[in-house]
Amino acid sequence: MSAPAETVTPRPVRLDVAGVALNGDLALPADAQGLIVFAHGSGSGRHSSRNRAVAEVLQHARLGTLLLDLLTEREEMVDATTAQYRFDIPLLADRVVATLDWTQMHPQTSPLPLGLFGASTGAAAALIAAAERPRMVRAVVSRGGRPDLAEAALDAVTAPTLFIVGGRDEVVIHLNEQAFARLKEPKELQIVPGATHLFEEPGALEQVSRLARDWFVRHLG
Repeated sequence: MSAPAETVTPRPVRLDVAGVALNGDLALPADAQGLIVFAHGSGSGRHSSRNRAVAEVLQHARLGTLLLDLLTEREEMVDATTAQYRFDIPLLADRVVATLDWTQMHPQTSPLPLGLFGASTGAAAALIAAAERPRMVRAVVSRGGRPDLAEAALDAVTAPTLFIVGGRDEVVIHLNEQAFARLKEPKELQIVPGATHLFEEPGALEQVSRLARDWFVRHLG
């Protein structure tokens, strides 16, 4: 068995998608076996320490990562005070879909099988994007997500989907169970014991990272 890939330094990218310019960080191991696009949620973006920690684990497993801000800088400023955009699921989903399309136009990323990692409201956007691009998206992982907000798109998702929820995040567990029931196989719902919504407890985020890595490696191969 060969040695794991080294963590790569992300490089900034600017995506002209869906009529706006979005900032992202693209990290591609030299022998990348896939690319995971991160869809952040509620007031979060590409600088999220939790998603960066997950991304690093994925990079060690030879998976490229694209962390991006789904909102423009102006929208983020507005959202910080009004929360106007973070629950605008159709807007976020349109931008995830446009990002998937962007990956197909660049020689570094176009050959790579794609996965989606969604957190919070970004999980709903990821699931809608998976439903709209079924031939493109090979796997989806939701961390502490609100998949229920994907609504009718849940019935159209064909990609293998993993929901990860904290064991003490009781309201979100219930919402995930309802959404999970509507998904096609293969699917899994993993509860991280003792973890709250942000997985800040010792070892919780590491467990999330391992579960996500194993899911993507299995289904992007």
